[in-house]
Amino acid sequence: MATTTQSVSLAAAPAAAQVKRRSRPFRSAISLLLMIALTLFWLIPMFGALYTSIRTQGDITANGFWSLPREIAFDNFKAAWDMGRVGTYLGNSFIITIPSLIGTLFLSSLAAFALARYKFRGNLLLYFMFVAGTMLPFQILMLPVFYLSNVLKLYNQYSALILIHTAFQLGFCTFVLRNFMRTVPTEILEAARIDGAGEFRLYWQIMMPLSLSALAALGTLEFTWIFNDYLWAIVLLSDAAKKPATAGLATLRGQYITNWPIVVAGALLATLPTVLVFTFLQRYFIQGLTLGSGK
Repeated sequence: MATTTQSVSLAAAPAAAQVKRRSRPFRSAISLLLMIALTLFWLIPMFGALYTSIRTQGDITANGFWSLPREIAFDNFKAAWDMGRVGTYLGNSFIITIPSLIGTLFLSSLAAFALARYKFRGNLLLYFMFVAGTMLPFQILMLPVFYLSNVLKLYNQYSALILIHTAFQLGFCTFVLRNFMRTVPTEILEAARIDGAGEFRLYWQIMMPLSLSALAALGTLEFTWIFNDYLWAIVLLSDAAKKPATAGLATLRGQYITNWPIVVAGALLATLPTVLVFTFLQRYFIQGLTLGSGK
């Protein structure tokens, strides 16, 4: 009897495995269709922006947003660039973003190197202060920062935005880089010390090249966050000629009538730098996101 039961079980096992193998393509197809549907749903705002940017305001007002365009107006991009001064606003964004990015990565990497590789009293407390800074809502800092910028005569200056972005992003970057630098083997640094390398040389020529993936991932994120900032720009800048793209595009809106195709065309032009940065650095960005996943 036991032999008969065992034979039936052995015969049923291949059949169950075959059914399971047949169900895998079906599940894969369902998963693929679901991901395609979610992707298309996520891209609806982008499609809507592109669709709006090539229409005229009169066409949208007369026929509605979802109607077929009676006229294709690619001149909206040129009008946004010239009339809306998008080129000037983009230049201001780079003037603010690039120094902020360089300062943030340099200072945070120095702090992370000290916190990760040296043991001293207050090390953990200092690290927790950086972590606590990332949890501080920036809304409660607006009035103190505005007052401080007035006291230091930095209001309506690029330097005010550069300093606040550098200071505000320092905690998160230090937190990420410190945890990454702790994974670098101590033997590499000890070997360099034996060869006569100083502490700054250890940081610059040993630790920084080894942290390239983490720095690229942080650089991509920080460039996007700083470039797309809106609130600090309207708090610390009053001159429209100095505003970055995010705050400057708001000037394209009229008091009573707004030409939305031109506004949307300007917004699409303003997104190009961040898209290009992510396109060229996505390999390093993905490597930075997956650091330590195999450990």
